[in-house]
Amino acid sequence: MHERGMLIVLSGPSGVGKGTVRQAMLADDFRDFQYSVSMTTRKPRPGEQDGVDYYFRTKEQFEAEIAAGQMLEYAKYVDNYYGTPVKYVNKTLDSGRDVLLEIEVKGAMQVREKCPDGVFIFLTPPDLMELKHRLIGRGTDSADVINKRVKQAAEEIKMMENYDYAVVNDEVPKACKRIERIIESEHLRVPRVIDKYRNMVQ
Repeated sequence: MHERGMLIVLSGPSGVGKGTVRQAMLADDFRDFQYSVSMTTRKPRPGEQDGVDYYFRTKEQFEAEIAAGQMLEYAKYVDNYYGTPVKYVNKTLDSGRDVLLEIEVKGAMQVREKCPDGVFIFLTPPDLMELKHRLIGRGTDSADVINKRVKQAAEEIKMMENYDYAVVNDEVPKACKRIERIIESEHLRVPRVIDKYRNMVQ
């Protein structure tokens, strides 16, 4: 019987580079882990595929999933729901594969309550000025929105105490290496492997 996979939660403030780090890790083939596809009620953008980029659902379908207790975490942004289907996560973990969630801080706190044995990694910017430069570099937000995001990021950084690890995203390859080392060491923690050895000595 194979070991159950490990849930890895990567989160941090907006603009810190969570998506970039996640994409780099998945492209690296470092470990056989699965990225958890989120569910949303927003319309697909050009080129997006259902079940690949997101599970695209109607508002009524999403709310039915919430009512049935089938969402590991969810939140509403600009009239659209976003969340993580619990069935998909459990099925993947039961198959022995690690699951990587890349989610916002509030969502991570919901997951923390339901999955306390997960590995919670907080991705931080080198400093808030660097974060502001990254948000400006995106070219998608007004100056007012950027200032609000930086202020929100400062509040979210205070929530770091709820995580297991803090990883600075100064350079993406370095951040990926730090996370890889965390995952390697977490797989060797005694609480995760003790049952296997108990069975062996019996």
